[in-house]
Amino acid sequence: MTAFPLYVLREYAFAADGERGMLVGPRGEIAWMCAPRWDSDAVFSTLIGGSGVYAVTPLSEPFVWGGFYEPGSLIWHSRWTTTTQRIECREALAMPADEHTTIILRRVLAVEGDAQVRVVLDPRAGFGKHRMTDVEHVDGVWSGRSGTLHWRWSGANSAHLTDDGQLEIDLTVDAGGYHDLVFEISDRKLPAPAHDANSLWEATSSAWSATGTVSGTIADRDAEHAAAVLRGLTSAGGGMVAGATMALPEHYERGKNYDYRYAWIRDQCYAGQAAALTGQWDLLDAAVQFVAARLLDDGDHLKPAYTVDGGAVPDERPLKLSGYPGGSDKVGNWVNKQFQLDAFGEALLLFAVAAGADRLGTDHWVAATHAVDAIERRHTRPDAGIWELDNEHWTHSRLTCVAGLHAIARVAPAPLAARWSSLADSILAETSQTSLHPSGRWQRTPTDPRVDSALLIPAVRGALPAEDPRTAATLDAALAELGQDGYMYRFREDDRPLGMSEGAFLLCGFMTSVALHQQGRDLEAARWFERNRAACGTPGIFAEEFSVQQRQLRGNIPQAFVHALLLESSQRLTTPWAHQS
Repeated sequence: MTAFPLYVLREYAFAADGERGMLVGPRGEIAWMCAPRWDSDAVFSTLIGGSGVYAVTPLSEPFVWGGFYEPGSLIWHSRWTTTTQRIECREALAMPADEHTTIILRRVLAVEGDAQVRVVLDPRAGFGKHRMTDVEHVDGVWSGRSGTLHWRWSGANSAHLTDDGQLEIDLTVDAGGYHDLVFEISDRKLPAPAHDANSLWEATSSAWSATGTVSGTIADRDAEHAAAVLRGLTSAGGGMVAGATMALPEHYERGKNYDYRYAWIRDQCYAGQAAALTGQWDLLDAAVQFVAARLLDDGDHLKPAYTVDGGAVPDERPLKLSGYPGGSDKVGNWVNKQFQLDAFGEALLLFAVAAGADRLGTDHWVAATHAVDAIERRHTRPDAGIWELDNEHWTHSRLTCVAGLHAIARVAPAPLAARWSSLADSILAETSQTSLHPSGRWQRTPTDPRVDSALLIPAVRGALPAEDPRTAATLDAALAELGQDGYMYRFREDDRPLGMSEGAFLLCGFMTSVALHQQGRDLEAARWFERNRAACGTPGIFAEEFSVQQRQLRGNIPQAFVHALLLESSQRLTTPWAHQS
């Protein structure tokens, strides 16, 4: 099998169609893609030590790499410059998406000079377990199987099978011309092709164009790209995966690598609230639809995360792969065994912004009452909290419920509004008695006096007024104890310098910019926003964490809640806080 080296995470581009996503490296290799859906086994998994690859790579060496997205979309152009050529490969997953069939579109463009590329195809289902079988070549089209999956490849008539069982072709595209490659893979037998490459490209471009634009923020291009990433991560049923990948390490050989190919309730609520602020109504509606359905089904037994179709997240297990350097392979997640109280508060915040936009239906209001009832019954119990740690009486969880209750009360009928506001006041009073640090700021739990950057979130969401001294004191403490060089860490694990145990948390960095803006510290807010906005590579894709010292991405990519907070903060920083609803 032709080898392709691994790269640092900032070098990978991302394309998705809502049902699955892929990472494309600098040599035009698809290093990661699960099919037919997000939580399926990977077909291309070299990213974590598996096998299977689909690559379009310049034949002429040396070359330098770059690329760009078409505006408002996840249609990516890999771009290579050699000493005699400029070559692009337009890359996308075809839209509208089918939940059973993945279609990868690749168009090689000879921008300057004749383009000469080598194309390699070797799908390996089951994280690399299953080689290609039943390979046929009929009327210029290749087809076969990989495990239980069926595949078909068009546009590679002159390809040949190598001794190690992969398909290869050397293509020459005349200057100014292009050549299309279409790869399909499905958990069902593939029917005869219904469309040619041109019509597939046209439909895909039209689907992205129909999503609209983002404007009026302090960073329109990046905000629009963040919205496109969130759309790419959101399935037709409304579920949005937290990340497209699994097992990418947050810190070298610390065991901090997880499977994020599932829909977290909290993350989806963050995305929905950001979407409401920027008028991305399809993303807001998807979030409301998914979160409400889970509440209607499960009530106060709401799980923190689900598969995108509302199913249970499978338990964690190893794959016996080498993993991405510094990490180990893990599939599945133990989150389904947790209770996270703040998810109910976040759901209410989501429903409140939807109601304010007149987009909350009758069933959604029923779901909101389920969330309130769950808070009423369970707010005194320990939970795993936002960081999914040991069960404790996490201050952030309770204050988030306060914020959610206040928000939904403002748009609810009078009798409900009064009762829900009273419940919020009661929880706030209880939390003030148990979790207020002697310095006047919030502390993590009644027994843990440390500050936590998650404690910035409830004040921004309305648990307390901006002028409440506890709000300012908590922000000042977080900046002093957890901030470094314009980035924010979650909490101090021990006495070591920040960054020794994990990277800076980009969600918290963007939230810090909003918290500073809330306090009228607008210059500082802009500096924090710009610092965290820069924590990405050429494709503008953000991971969960950022190594400040090494300037490298850490954890799974793309991380949905980071893109959601970039989108939200880019809008919030345009308007004085007093004028925001």
